[in-house]
Amino acid sequence: MSAHMIFESAPIGAIVAWSDGTPRPPERHSKKLAAWENSNSQGRLIRKQGGRDAGTLGSTGSFTLHEADFGAGGVIAIRVHRTFSLGSGLRFIIIERPPVGSVRVFDRAGDHAELVHLAPHRAAAQHWLSQHGYPKAVLEDVTANEAAADVVEGRTAA
Repeated sequence: MSAHMIFESAPIGAIVAWSDGTPRPPERHSKKLAAWENSNSQGRLIRKQGGRDAGTLGSTGSFTLHEADFGAGGVIAIRVHRTFSLGSGLRFIIIERPPVGSVRVFDRAGDHAELVHLAPHRAAAQHWLSQHGYPKAVLEDVTANEAAADVVEGRTAA
């Protein structure tokens, strides 16, 4: 599916994969493999920005995926986020949607909010917040109605 379709149909918290359509090179070609992995990977959808101005969906919007964390001893030193424009030529697929009953933890309310954690339930979300210090955090439940709308509209994950 296109970047536009991900923007329109993937819920925040979904795992999304992207690909340029080229075959994976053999492991022995480390430089080619590293370049291929740059255009063929997956991450969790944490933010959607723009693209909805004046009721039209132009190529000005984008979405951000959290690809990886690097660190040691429970301390994250580097977070890898990838932002894709709606005009991206890559192909995308929804690998997994957030389960019903899980809770999205956003760093703040509003259009610039970013998903910082997806908890299995509200108590786990509140516990996570008590450990991580987001004073303006907002919790949002993943509801059965959201999942049902995806099925009715034909947006179930492959």
